Amino acid sequence: MKKNLALILSVLLLLAMLAGCGAKQPNASPSDIDLPSNEPVTSPEEESLGTIRLATLKGPTSMGLIKLLDDDAAGTLSYDVENTIYGAADEITALLVGGELDMAAIPCNLASTLYNKTSGKLQIAAVNTLGVLYVLELGDSVSSIEDLKGKTVYSTGKGTTPEYTLNAILSANGIDPDTDLTLDFKSEATEIAAMLTGDTAVNGTVAVLPQPYATTVLMNNPDARIALSLNEEWTKAGLDGKPVTGVLVVNSDFAAANPELVSSFLSDYNDSVTWVNENNEAAAELIAAAEIVPKAAVAVKALPYCSIVFESGADMKADVSAYLEVLFAQESKSVGGALPDDNFYYGA
Repeated sequence: MKKNLALILSVLLLLAMLAGCGAKQPNASPSDIDLPSNEPVTSPEEESLGTIRLATLKGPTSMGLIKLLDDDAAGTLSYDVENTIYGAADEITALLVGGELDMAAIPCNLASTLYNKTSGKLQIAAVNTLGVLYVLELGDSVSSIEDLKGKTVYSTGKGTTPEYTLNAILSANGIDPDTDLTLDFKSEATEIAAMLTGDTAVNGTVAVLPQPYATTVLMNNPDARIALSLNEEWTKAGLDGKPVTGVLVVNSDFAAANPELVSSFLSDYNDSVTWVNENNEAAAELIAAAEIVPKAAVAVKALPYCSIVFESGADMKADVSAYLEVLFAQESKSVGGALPDDNFYYGA
């Protein structure tokens, strides 16, 4: 029994000595001691998915993006955005065609035109703005589309979305745009706004203006009023789909090479649009700070009339294809000479 006990004690003593050999000694030098690193550890999930070269336009087509752009500035997105805001769509066109942009927010019919021009190098990824056109009047003689007969109506956008949208609505109501009224097109919306607000403003003047110019007129002239919403008149006329003003396009090669990045951007874009529509006052401050609209006071009043949406997939395809068919029936060159095929619709 004593021999067994001595054997057990010898084994325990040997184990204790072996364990002690692996322990750090109290007087070991700093270089011998494993200290925790102060360097941040970046997991693969936290690494940037890449950079998007984006172009947007002043006005409603950029408003829905403002929360996403603010989050990018704060560094809270999983990717980086290099965004430039332009004053006119033709400033963006050459950059898109030349492959210098990955994404851009542009007019819907321009997207179709560029798709045809580049043989499918651009795809539409989302609808960001529906109709933003309104008939304004100094007076109260217009309460229906039929009331425009015999009048002079001022508008911008000769050969672009405003003309095609208005003509489609007029024609659907049996009104000939060429003979039943006079459409006087001006080059700048600011010129028409001045006609409705300046010292020379004349009672009875009727004009078609997009937002936020329409809101600016209402704020500066209490005698001005919104007589008609062309969004509503489109539906009343029984036209298919919806009037689609702005869309987001993506370079097809970029989309194919970066599916996760594009997916993340579209998800964040959707969230941004929801936030803007639910937080008009906060959004207006960001919009003004980004110089998308000159003043927050104008932006906050205009936002409810800007038809800011996010549509992708099947909903996007249904509305855009119907709208483009209406334009094509009026003038084939308005959509680039041909209706785009199914490949035009990214993710649909």
